[in-house]
Amino acid sequence: MEIFCGIDWSEAAHDVAVVDETGRLLARRRIADDAAGFTALTELLAGYAGRPERVDVAIETGRGLLVAALRAAGHRVFAINPKAVDRYRDRHGVAGAKSDPGDARVLADILRTDRDRHRPLPADSDLAAAVGVLARAHQDAVWARVQDANRLRSLLREFFPAALTAFADLTTNTALAVLAAAPTPTAAARLSRANLTDLLRVAGRGTRPTEAARLAEIFTVDQLRQPPVVEAAMGQAVRAIVRTLTAANQSISDLEAALAAAFDQHPDGEILRSLPGLGPILAARVLSEFGDDPTRFPDPASRRAYAGTAPITRASGRSRVVLARHVRNKRLADACYLWAFAALNRSPGARAYYDTRRAAGDRHNAALRRLASKLLGQLHHCLTTSRPYDEALAWPQPDTTPAAA
Repeated sequence: MEIFCGIDWSEAAHDVAVVDETGRLLARRRIADDAAGFTALTELLAGYAGRPERVDVAIETGRGLLVAALRAAGHRVFAINPKAVDRYRDRHGVAGAKSDPGDARVLADILRTDRDRHRPLPADSDLAAAVGVLARAHQDAVWARVQDANRLRSLLREFFPAALTAFADLTTNTALAVLAAAPTPTAAARLSRANLTDLLRVAGRGTRPTEAARLAEIFTVDQLRQPPVVEAAMGQAVRAIVRTLTAANQSISDLEAALAAAFDQHPDGEILRSLPGLGPILAARVLSEFGDDPTRFPDPASRRAYAGTAPITRASGRSRVVLARHVRNKRLADACYLWAFAALNRSPGARAYYDTRRAAGDRHNAALRRLASKLLGQLHHCLTTSRPYDEALAWPQPDTTPAAA
């Protein structure tokens, strides 16, 4: 007998519902989020189905120890979007009632009635999973650094605008070294050219007398000032953010090295790196979000939908509107945007396609999204045929040979 299990996940405990093929509720349990809880769950499922392959499990997350343990035990696991669960809940009642045991039952019924509309978690390799962990950690660190840099920029604008004139990028070693030594306009004005030269050397810029002279000139220009006590307090705040950014730079550098090393071991790495615009970090992000299960994306359209480059159509009666897809893998969408932008300078075909779309009236983002969609189709072809990227094949030129008389 085939059975279906729904798990309403939470941090401390999980509500479980088990139904059979007819929809009859077989069991309800609440299990702890530990090894004992997982053992109780597997014993419960084995008592009704016997073998793990006879039990499909629905849960609202695709990550975590519970999911990993269920897959290792041989169960097929389906990660159901919470928004979809909310819609299915209305099939059981429109009053708006909600409970954790009830949601577990809804999850089980989703698989019982509409399993063919949902996909099980992909069977990615352990190496692809490791690349995914590192790629997401690296991306999170980069995003956090951007937020901290914006905080620092906002703070400097309030009392030390000369620093913004001096440094276009506040995350560089030079900017952080100077701001750590002189976080206020008063302290910066006291820096001599020799002091600045030493700071540039510490930041890895060597001895650059021209740069030191430029900074000295900027820091000594008259400017509006906050009261001394307020300026000193703001300087302490600058030092705190600078320490955070310095640590973030080191963390990002360490993660980049680990990510590149893991990606280089993957058998699809060479193919991914062959596509224009994909360096080791960006290629690793693309691999980590797509995974390496060859059955997950049967065609280019499924990849495009997952990445969000494929539009959606809303049609009703005489109305028909084509819109950008907003329900998507946002990490992958971000990687595809950067990939398409980088490809403009590395692929004549990509540049020509982008220029054509712009000439047709597309805005910059829309043209890049269309280009990313083309690149994803080329990536799918390369992965399914195990062939590296070929510019001539990817962007065939029209035949201009005169027809024979």
